[in-house]
Amino acid sequence: MSIALVHSGLTPRRRTLRRATIIGATTAASVLLFATPALAHITVTPDSVPAGSAAVLTLHVPNEEAHASTVKVDVQIPTDHPIAQLLVEPVPGWSVAVRTVTLAKPITTDDGSFSQAVSEVTWSGGQILPGQFQNFAISADPMPTGVSQLALKAIQTYSNGDVVRWIDLPEPGQPAPDHPAPAVTLTTARSPAGAGHAAAATPAHSGTDAVALSLALAGLLVAVLAGLLALTAVRQARRLTAGIGTPAGTATANDRRAAANGQASDRLVAAAASAARRDQEPVATKPSPRRDQAPANKKSSGRRPQSRRRG
Repeated sequence: MSIALVHSGLTPRRRTLRRATIIGATTAASVLLFATPALAHITVTPDSVPAGSAAVLTLHVPNEEAHASTVKVDVQIPTDHPIAQLLVEPVPGWSVAVRTVTLAKPITTDDGSFSQAVSEVTWSGGQILPGQFQNFAISADPMPTGVSQLALKAIQTYSNGDVVRWIDLPEPGQPAPDHPAPAVTLTTARSPAGAGHAAAATPAHSGTDAVALSLALAGLLVAVLAGLLALTAVRQARRLTAGIGTPAGTATANDRRAAANGQASDRLVAAAASAARRDQEPVATKPSPRRDQAPANKKSSGRRPQSRRRG
């Protein structure tokens, strides 16, 4: 037995690891295989809109078959709470067919009165290949009122003849259905008249929100004022600290510089004023001395007068 193990190159430990790997891979593949249908539901977005509002609903249709293509998608539109105006967005490569019904009671909106409503939309002629998906969009104006949910039951047809009906609705207290119908939750119902363009109803807590917003703004204003006051106080404290640190009777360098500049400016102003006064005063003229009159300040000659002899 030991020789056989050595010859095959596998020890008991390696055999155990190999078996565990094979079993794990098989289990993972089985889980993915059974989980694929759950991930391939037809869904609609958005999943929640206000009742009575206009909305664009997009159906997300994946292909859950491995060897067949989706060739037809049929969506049923409820008429117990009909949609007045339902438009279909064209999809390249697909043709669309719309079925309407006559309403027992016309729908009145701001756009007028409507006696017919769309009950079914069918896309066909195209292909959704395995591993791919396709989006189909419709415009609803207005969304139904008086109900909490709009269920869009869909039927998906494959090229191999398989048909999957996404028409099941969830039941309270029951597990989620295997083929749930795409559904949109309707919130904040509004009156049918003018519902397509009227404003949404005001929530009951809007007053509280307004008060909270006012208080928040007031608090923000108080905080800003407090910050400005604190900044002013800090600047004032810095000035006082700078003044206390200077010895009594001694000016700071800035003060001395300012004083010197002030004195220089005063001297310049005084000099300019003095020059102006001198320019305004008349010039005094001195009389020229007479020729026959000697100058008063002329010095006498150095000769001494001779004394007369007495007889």
